[in-house]
Amino acid sequence: MAKQIILFSLVSLSFGLLAFAFEPSPLQDFCVADFTTTARVNGHACKNPASVQASDFSFSGLHLPGNTSNPNGSRVTPVAVAQLPGLNTLGISMVRIDYAPWGINPPHTHPRATEILTVLEGSLQVGFVTSNPDNSLITKTLQKGDVFVFPVGLIHFQRNVGTGNAVAIAALSSQNPGVITIANAVFGSKPGISSDILTKAFQVDKSVVYQLQDKF
Repeated sequence: MAKQIILFSLVSLSFGLLAFAFEPSPLQDFCVADFTTTARVNGHACKNPASVQASDFSFSGLHLPGNTSNPNGSRVTPVAVAQLPGLNTLGISMVRIDYAPWGINPPHTHPRATEILTVLEGSLQVGFVTSNPDNSLITKTLQKGDVFVFPVGLIHFQRNVGTGNAVAIAALSSQNPGVITIANAVFGSKPGISSDILTKAFQVDKSVVYQLQDKF
């Protein structure tokens, strides 16, 4: 990829001109995450290239089914920078998602990544909701081999609509896409959001809010 320089601004000052520039392309072959340093950067500091090994670029175990014995009936196995240090600064990651029959990957969002999902086994109902004010639901039932994309930041979900287990693989456009599960964030925050706020926001009785907060 050719080197790109983006000129953000050219400011005229009394003593002359000041230019601000940004280089979006990597300036080295790789930047393997160094988890031993306390340096605070946008991502992780780079490991000394002399100490980099093949294991920094590999991950094993994605062929193993995830344990879906939980209330949602699904399990996400991530391969992000925390599991694969060589992903640092590369802007990509992936996950394996296992679903029990009628299991769901509940409504959630990735604040830093678009997701593209491929069904390996089973049938999945998938969907996302557009932003305010339309809040349109875009949904489809996928079969083995089908692909679906969830735009960055939008709330989305999957549900196994088959009688057997389902498996999907998804790629995400960030080494650390983040995940915000809506129910957990709203009803399980620490400290909790005031019940008065949630009662008014969801237009339900306060006892319903308490019940939901107890679950999360």
